[in-house]
Amino acid sequence: MFFTSDNAGPAHPSVMQALMDANTGYASGYGSDDGMTRVRAMIQEIFEAPEAAVHLVATGTAANALTLATLSNPWDTIFCSPMAHIHEDECNAPEFYTGGTKLTLVPATDAKMTPDALRASILGEETRGVHGPQRGPVSITQATEKGTVYSVAELQALTAVAHEFGLKTHLDGARFTNALVSLGCSPAEMTWKAGIDAVSFGGTKNGLLGVEACIFFDPAASWEFELRRKRGAHLFSKHRYLSAQMEAYLTDDLWLTLAAKANAACARLITGLKTAKDVEIQYQSQSNLVFFDAPRGLHQRMLAAGAHYYVTSGDPDSGPADEVLTGRLVCDWSCDHAAIDQFITLLTQ
Repeated sequence: MFFTSDNAGPAHPSVMQALMDANTGYASGYGSDDGMTRVRAMIQEIFEAPEAAVHLVATGTAANALTLATLSNPWDTIFCSPMAHIHEDECNAPEFYTGGTKLTLVPATDAKMTPDALRASILGEETRGVHGPQRGPVSITQATEKGTVYSVAELQALTAVAHEFGLKTHLDGARFTNALVSLGCSPAEMTWKAGIDAVSFGGTKNGLLGVEACIFFDPAASWEFELRRKRGAHLFSKHRYLSAQMEAYLTDDLWLTLAAKANAACARLITGLKTAKDVEIQYQSQSNLVFFDAPRGLHQRMLAAGAHYYVTSGDPDSGPADEVLTGRLVCDWSCDHAAIDQFITLLTQ
């Protein structure tokens, strides 16, 4: 009953085999390997963007921070949700890699920004001339850190506001494929056709050891990103091991299959949560994570029985048994349905 994070799950066997296959002979380094040539072509085909620039890094934080640094200036501000990973979980990496760009938090409902809130936040900046931050890119998290998903129409509405002010748009897609599977649209429809300029295309949370793709639909940004990646110490010399993972991920639609499994496991969890007494689901999850409210006593019982998940509000170990605390459950591709059923049985007994 391991539901702490999709980072905690294993890499897919096909990915491990691809690494073994890549671990023979010699290959050019620093992204000039033949595998990267194939990966670039695969991503360009998947996204229907033959001119897109594609680069690999090993972590989601590097993907977000380096991409946003390429899209912004040090005197800018980046617009994002208060629940965005770049705000809550990246230890000021965007501010560091951009050389000082700040974050402006846009009010959100169900972890999603609205066009009106974004417009108001943009209008609130660049009002003090040289004394204040200038308007910079808009970063959208898809799927959100609360498991909700922007529809294609919602993405289009946000990017329209950004482009109205001449601002670039970035999609933080650590759980890109979970959102894509949920919406049933194409990668192009969820990105450049919706007005997105650059994407952090995640793989680590969906069956890879550690690879994320940074995609720029305007290839003019490619060289600056190359320089920032090298200067930021995120250019791998033995790059073929990144390429091998991503190539295996994209082969035979493995990326879609794994995300569909994770989403289906979470849907099974949600169905069970709805039958439990004293349990309330916080957000209407459309991906592979769900938040639920329950009394401290119930959390204590679940954790003592061997369930592994994070309690995100309050201390589960001390306090009134009836105080309501929030738990977070995350499913990855390997999540066992028997474990889910065991969790629900314990929850409802």
